[in-house]
Amino acid sequence: MPGYLVKHEDIAIDGAADLHIRSLLDRQQFSDPHDLALQQGISSAAWPLFGLLWPSGLQLAARMAVRTMVPHERILEIGCGLALASLVSHRRGSDVTASDCHPLAAGFLAENLRLNGLLPMDYRHGQWSESAADLLPPVAQDQQTLTGRFNLLIGSDILYERDDGGLLAGFIGRHIAARAEVWIVDPNRGNRAKFSKQMAGMGFSLQEERLQQVADATHAAYKGRLLVYRNFD
Repeated sequence: MPGYLVKHEDIAIDGAADLHIRSLLDRQQFSDPHDLALQQGISSAAWPLFGLLWPSGLQLAARMAVRTMVPHERILEIGCGLALASLVSHRRGSDVTASDCHPLAAGFLAENLRLNGLLPMDYRHGQWSESAADLLPPVAQDQQTLTGRFNLLIGSDILYERDDGGLLAGFIGRHIAARAEVWIVDPNRGNRAKFSKQMAGMGFSLQEERLQQVADATHAAYKGRLLVYRNFD
């Protein structure tokens, strides 16, 4: 036994076929016998968050299901967790890389690719919670640190803590192409304004779209925003 419990569900995503997803059973799961997560600054309370399905992740996946595909475009999902948006994009044929700092994220992604009959996709260790000069390396020897630049960077519910130093914006700046977009689905958290100001300081304009979904048989109610940042006119 790996020390934690999991469940399997068929997840309905608007605009796409269902995904069969293995996730953690609940928020009570925890297993870090070798302190691999702790070395990445992940506490026991935060440990299970990567392996749960979140409403904002479903919203982002639905957007990626209907977004017009761009030839030769490179897509990066940061803080991917279970990487629903990456899985949807990968199934459509996009060149997508998923990234996270949790030591189990890569394994869950590999299993969910297998469960859905999908070919392997690129996964990289991505960490922005330390300063640029002191980035934490991956704790798993079989994982590679994120490098390169991307045309579209996506994320869901990643503005969950104060970031007065602009670590997330700086991380984005190191991995974004000269002409690019950043799509973030945010469930109306209070850190949005500060982050947008940091992005504006890097030359990004912002377009906001309110997201509102009424609860039905397959979806919970949702309120939030799609934040689209562009560094070109």
